[in-house]
Amino acid sequence: MSKLYIVPTPIGNLKDMTFRAIEVLKEVDLILAEDTRTSGKLLKHYHIETPMLSHHMHNEHRMVQGLAQRIKASETMALISDAGTPAISDPGFLLVRECISEAIEVECLPGATAFVPALVNSGLPNDKFVFEGFLPVKKGRQTRLQLLAEESRTMIFYESPHKLLKTLQNFCEYFGEERKVSVSRELTKLHEETIRGTAGEVLQHFETKAPKGELVLIVQGK
Repeated sequence: MSKLYIVPTPIGNLKDMTFRAIEVLKEVDLILAEDTRTSGKLLKHYHIETPMLSHHMHNEHRMVQGLAQRIKASETMALISDAGTPAISDPGFLLVRECISEAIEVECLPGATAFVPALVNSGLPNDKFVFEGFLPVKKGRQTRLQLLAEESRTMIFYESPHKLLKTLQNFCEYFGEERKVSVSRELTKLHEETIRGTAGEVLQHFETKAPKGELVLIVQGK
């Protein structure tokens, strides 16, 4: 039966690939990859020879309708991102929505997502939380932070290394320097590290030690 599979891939350590994910990627007709060069290394490691097609944020709007029609016509496809679960701060939502609107079966496999280990590692309450992804870079950033200042649930953010200091400064300004923060970087990789403390303490740490790698920020609710 034609179907779209959403297949999570490792966020760092290749051993975090599941047996089922490997099986699906070997059996589908086509793999939709965010960056075929990055995904090519993963496929080569697991001896997966399925053809790939580039599917990323710059072309997904014009591709989803055609891809859905191909699946409907009998092709089976798997969507992967560079790391983690597709559609979580990565391309995927538009294609899933299009497939559902066309009555095409969609199946998402369980697997790696960066914010889950970061949340558990933080030591902050994880019974209720809100995933914010990346904050707006300019327009809407101040408004969003003002709104989140009243959020009572634990908050989860993604951030790039060169924007981390600005974001931590914003946390101090809008949430207060005493708000508890946990920053995890390079999860599952050789230099994995989690820095915990108040917003002021964590900012001071990264002011003296330049951040590197992918970052997940966990912030205590009000």
